[in-house]
Amino acid sequence: MAAALSIAMASTLAFTPLGGNRAGGAQGEDLTGDMAPERAIWLDSLDLSPITQEYGSPHAGRSVDDNPITLGGVVYRHGVGTHANGAWDIKLNGAATRLVSMVGLDDERKGQGSITFEVWVDKHRVASTPVLHGGDPAQRIDVDLRGAKYLELRVGDAGDGNANDHADWAGALLYLDPNAKTRPQSGLVSAPAPARLTIPPADPRPAIHGPRIVGATPGYDFIFRIPATGKGPLKFSALGLPKSLKLDPATGVIRGAAPAQGVRRVRLMVRGPKGVAHRTLTIVTGSHKLALTPPLGWNSWNVWAAAITQKRTQDAADAMIKCGLAAHGFQYVNIDDTWELGTNGGGRKSDDGRNSNGEVLTNNKFPNMKALCDYIHKLGLKVGIYSSPGPWTCGQYTASYKHEDQDAATYAKWGMDYLKYDWCSYGDVAAQDEPDPLKRYRKPYRVMRASLDKVKRDIVFSFCQYGMAAVWRWGAQTGGNCWRTNGDINDSWGSLKSIFEAENGHEKYAGPGHWNDPDMLVVGRVGWGVPHPSHLKPNEQILHISMWCLFSSPLLIGCDMTRLDPFTLAILTNDEALDINQDPLGKPAGLKARDGFGEVWSRPLFDGTTAVGLVNTGPEIETVKADWKAIGVTGRQPVRDLWLHKNVGVYAGSYSVAVPPHGCVLLKIGRPKPVD
Repeated sequence: MAAALSIAMASTLAFTPLGGNRAGGAQGEDLTGDMAPERAIWLDSLDLSPITQEYGSPHAGRSVDDNPITLGGVVYRHGVGTHANGAWDIKLNGAATRLVSMVGLDDERKGQGSITFEVWVDKHRVASTPVLHGGDPAQRIDVDLRGAKYLELRVGDAGDGNANDHADWAGALLYLDPNAKTRPQSGLVSAPAPARLTIPPADPRPAIHGPRIVGATPGYDFIFRIPATGKGPLKFSALGLPKSLKLDPATGVIRGAAPAQGVRRVRLMVRGPKGVAHRTLTIVTGSHKLALTPPLGWNSWNVWAAAITQKRTQDAADAMIKCGLAAHGFQYVNIDDTWELGTNGGGRKSDDGRNSNGEVLTNNKFPNMKALCDYIHKLGLKVGIYSSPGPWTCGQYTASYKHEDQDAATYAKWGMDYLKYDWCSYGDVAAQDEPDPLKRYRKPYRVMRASLDKVKRDIVFSFCQYGMAAVWRWGAQTGGNCWRTNGDINDSWGSLKSIFEAENGHEKYAGPGHWNDPDMLVVGRVGWGVPHPSHLKPNEQILHISMWCLFSSPLLIGCDMTRLDPFTLAILTNDEALDINQDPLGKPAGLKARDGFGEVWSRPLFDGTTAVGLVNTGPEIETVKADWKAIGVTGRQPVRDLWLHKNVGVYAGSYSVAVPPHGCVLLKIGRPKPVD
């Protein structure tokens, strides 16, 4: 296939307003009109439903906000209005010869946003734009498609979050081969590959899982439930436990006051009818020692959204124990937006959601937040809450603007252990608070960090800031324990793919206590208030979990915990994958090699081995190779497949394996050194 292409600045082309006939410039196409050239079709005549994007819905002949597609004052009758991050797969099978389109940020965002466009043909990127900002001239893309099987159109957020990234494929034309027997088909139609997964039977022998290291502030409340599996009843004990902490031998829950500053290694033991298991837990106490491994838990938003209630939160906590997730290290039960009283409607003021002393109030869905926290703590689990630095949350409920000290004190009084702090309406007041645009994104998080430091409770601080202003570069210095690196995820392949591929390069900014967060999990029954089985295919869900583990990302389950099916439970409780996520070395994976649809991601582990993800982003089975030189290992090395739970052999120089479409093979390479 020829891969000739041209990208020309629109300013060099001749344009006329709506109804003109010279917008196509030198090639003669009228990209603004109604009539397509001979043997060409408008791209918006195809089915748009396979398009995935992180905001809104794609529109034929309209922008993502359903206005006329307009670039640089030029209106296009045809085109596709979409949004970053997004992707569109089109099956060609040799039926097309050429793609022509103008691309840019729609004028409806009035100069805001930043975006990139890419065209992939079969396994190769054949056209891409530089970063386009709102108000920049549109660009022309012209790609040779002769003989091509697949076409993928990508829209990226330029690495700074997806706010205002309203993208247009304006006047997009697809030229057809007159001799072709088929026509281009939107979406890649192929039989789904069987899930590459082995679900082993439950092991009756005792085993200890979860983090090997935890941190706390001296004198503050400490709670840790020892994650352990095996045939019960299980009995727990600990050697070297500080006197200020007590272990319940029946439940494995350690409670008390965190000891004085220092590092203590505690020998945990769990005994059951089928044997005994040991593991060392390192307890680190001092200032800002939280989240030494990524938080594991659940968040309400992706399943319940505004339908979350105190009862559903309590049910999620009960389910975390009952279904065994707590036994594998999951511990946080986090309430997202809509628990607050006040709403931004009918001219109300934000103080309507506060009492006479200015303390934030809960609505009738959460009649007793303190009682809820006490209930969850009694289970040996932890609780999270949500707010925004602006006057209103994303759901238009009362937020923390100018009440940061009060809200931090209230969260501590209730017993909260985690705060998700969502940018939301702070954008409306940011400029007046901080004129320097480089400092503007950091200020509200610094303010709340100072407020959290005033209360005598350990609260993990999560920045929900969508990757704006490259938050990964300054999140740790601003006091964050984790920070969102992208826009909201949804249960689509396009969303998943755009998010995990954008993580490359972020790994150098993360480590113990400070983690990149590519958003919550979308496996199981999700739905943002109307639950449904995840639209991700089984291999895509396996890839999802694999990559989040390789990235050392927080693993916050986003599904209905009371309706976990065997497949979802199996991928969430794969201890070999979770051990990578919880590895105490804390060095997230980066992209080491790419060949067409094949990608190789890897990271070092504390036991001297290397974790490797072999990824196939394509529509068909691909053989992907891990080359020893690329991942930093030498000599003959044993290879273990962590989803098949088996050793696959000893290899020198490289290891290759067939990876299913949209799938990932997760490996551990090397001989582990003794760690306990």
